[in-house]
Amino acid sequence: METQRRLKQEVHSGKKIIGVAAGSGLAAKAAELGGADFILALNSAKFRQMGVSSLAGWLPFSNANELVMDYGTKEILPRVKQLPVFFGLNGTDPTINQAVFLQQIKAAGFAGINNFPTVGMFTGTFREALTEHGITYEQEVQCIQQAHELGLLTIAFVFNEKQTRQMLAAGADILCVHLGLTAGGTVGAKKLLSLDAGKTLANELFHICETLKPDVIRMIYGGPVDSPLDAEYMFKHTSAQGYIGGSSFERTPVEDRIGQITTEFKTAGILEKDKKLHQLLDELNQYEDYVAFSQKYIADHYMEEIKLAELAAIMHISRQYLSTLFKEKIGITFSDYLIGYRMDQAKTILTENKIAIEELAAMVGYRDAAYFSKSFKKYTGLSPKKYKEQANKKNKR
Repeated sequence: METQRRLKQEVHSGKKIIGVAAGSGLAAKAAELGGADFILALNSAKFRQMGVSSLAGWLPFSNANELVMDYGTKEILPRVKQLPVFFGLNGTDPTINQAVFLQQIKAAGFAGINNFPTVGMFTGTFREALTEHGITYEQEVQCIQQAHELGLLTIAFVFNEKQTRQMLAAGADILCVHLGLTAGGTVGAKKLLSLDAGKTLANELFHICETLKPDVIRMIYGGPVDSPLDAEYMFKHTSAQGYIGGSSFERTPVEDRIGQITTEFKTAGILEKDKKLHQLLDELNQYEDYVAFSQKYIADHYMEEIKLAELAAIMHISRQYLSTLFKEKIGITFSDYLIGYRMDQAKTILTENKIAIEELAAMVGYRDAAYFSKSFKKYTGLSPKKYKEQANKKNKR
């Protein structure tokens, strides 16, 4: 298929695949213009456009498949001209004939399906009750297999090793590790996994993919990954080849931008000196997610001296509170994250430039070159010089 060939070509060229779950034609069109690789029509995305939590996608507020078919054919497909659109299929719906409904999805013009909403999000007693009544993840696997046989592309959300093996055997074209609900925005849910825990899970499941089906496209979705910095962390520490987002692209930016525009209208006519003061206050108020602000601050200032206490003071919170928040979300301490970020930058600089160790140390925030070299070796297992030599050897092959 042309779409599958194009996506794999993107991967082979070293680019990351980006999928956007859009709840309206406007959002889908904007995502296409922004360079997305595909669009997903999901019931939770539509609920987000209503100002409702994504959780509504798993509750009996509407028929998931009817909702997606309705807005997908009326809003998404007519607006998106170049990108494939995936149908979020509730494969456990007892009111449909899977084979017949898949034919309808294909006839409507959708490029493929994604198992969403998925029972993989349920655990405990409720999951057991669903299983007892025949509402199982295996039904979703069956949908992916039937869609594959029908010539539709398939995106499989998986949560564990067993599901990964099942979806690979069913012929999934894209395997996406689902990390839970995304926080952020005014109607977000508490995150289920830290970045560190998400990294570990993704690596475990991607290893299965690389062993059983190396050509499957590997992606991540949701959970703690709700900003470009989060995605960068996952790309650096896993073999993920892409990212699928909903709230990250659709709800959170819209809320932030609308709030900003409203403030600009509200302050129209205020003297310039007062505007600057207002802008400073507004920027501080924007960062309700202190950890996201901390990550951005590190990305912008890693070459400078950074102290947790001073960063906390900028946000008017205690050092201990910021330290606790950071560990809860990221899964590692602020200090370890800062060191890791600096060392990753140092590795990139080393492989791309001829540079003295003293200069390199200064470029990533270390005044003492000897201390930097010691830290680099502890982090990578090699001295900067040895790391440079190995990188050069790899590049010459």
